[in-house]
Amino acid sequence: MLQTCVTRVNARAMAMATKSSAVTLPARSMRTASLNKPYLISTKKSSIIKRTPTASLPVTAIAASTAVVAAPSIGASISKLANAATTAFPIFVLGAAAIGLLQPTSFDWFLPSSVAPALGITMLGMGLTLTFADFARVLSTPKRIFTGFALQYTIMPAIAFAVSRLLALPLDFAVGLCIVGACPGGTASNVVTYLAKADLPLSVAMTTASTMGAVIATPLITKLLLGTLVPVDVVALLLSTVQVVLLPVLLGAALNQTFPKQVERLAPLSALSAVLLIAAICGSVIAQNASAVASAGSRLLLAVAILHAGGFALGYGLSKVLGMPEKVARTNSIEVGMQNSALGALLATSHFPGNPLAAVPCAISACTHSVMGSLLAAFWRTTATESSDGPPVLLPELDLDTRRQQVKKWIADWQIRTGGPGGPSKWVTTEEMAMYSSEQIAFLERKRKAAAERSSS
Repeated sequence: MLQTCVTRVNARAMAMATKSSAVTLPARSMRTASLNKPYLISTKKSSIIKRTPTASLPVTAIAASTAVVAAPSIGASISKLANAATTAFPIFVLGAAAIGLLQPTSFDWFLPSSVAPALGITMLGMGLTLTFADFARVLSTPKRIFTGFALQYTIMPAIAFAVSRLLALPLDFAVGLCIVGACPGGTASNVVTYLAKADLPLSVAMTTASTMGAVIATPLITKLLLGTLVPVDVVALLLSTVQVVLLPVLLGAALNQTFPKQVERLAPLSALSAVLLIAAICGSVIAQNASAVASAGSRLLLAVAILHAGGFALGYGLSKVLGMPEKVARTNSIEVGMQNSALGALLATSHFPGNPLAAVPCAISACTHSVMGSLLAAFWRTTATESSDGPPVLLPELDLDTRRQQVKKWIADWQIRTGGPGGPSKWVTTEEMAMYSSEQIAFLERKRKAAAERSSS
């Protein structure tokens, strides 16, 4: 009787062990994964545990050795919270905008002088996800930066002028809308690019380029559209961009390069802080201009919405027509659709004193492009798949040689799609592909070693 009970208990333990440790790998993984490796892949992502020799162990010991007990850590909780926050990014922005419009005093704690430091902190978090190799990759393809620059200063001014005429806007509002269209890309576009999983280094480079170009482009465009030459303070504009965008991003990349393990633990906080700070900035801008927004009228609201929606749509569509990869097209869409509305408000109040309401479209623009950008980021974040122009998704259970073979195949496929070295490719270089693949392999090796260390400790 006792022998029968022990047999049943052992059989039940074996069934539970088999159920808890069973992993269904994709067909590609089943073919290439080495069965002789001393590791078992648990059902949790990126989790690797030591394989215990089972030939000489009793069944109950097998159950104990293969059972995986994973206690939720603080880092995992923060990561889940960050993922939930980024998914709900539009809700945060819309909620903050509604509160700022209905209860403007709710944002008295967030002073206008806090906007620049908040954006700087956000950009520092963005930089923690980058390396200097990312910027080298972007600078190796200057055509992308130039194309984004050209789209920025052609699409938005043309839409602003056409919409102000078609909707017969009052003069003050037409002036303000055209000024918004003539402005460079906004710094918030970098945050939206990050949340949308687009090309952040390219976004930073394009924002910097359009800001530098604003010294010449913005006065000429306003002269063309409005008949008034609007000077731009080049020193103040560049200093603001360097302080808010360039320096924080480069500092974050330097920290990531120097302390990769420590920075990896802080990664979830980057997205979480970006969502909260952008929502606070959007709510604050609306609160400061609540009365102007409420009295603007439906025509102006429609005009601003068409301006930014057209910028997002044409920025993406024309990029695809020009043959740019999906990730770059998304980045151009965000860069074109989101303007430096704060600069527009400053120019409107400084150079058009006879049009006191010219700054109102700029205030509405600041909220509109944030809301639209957040919705677009949420959509692209959830629909992101293995990009044809990005590195392949390499499964962590595969050995290094297998993953290298996958990367080589991906490079070969990419060369075929883009015409290969010396072919008709416009946007892709062999050096860029090699940089992507080596970074991807190095990252996965660090991730794999960290998982092995955690499981053995």
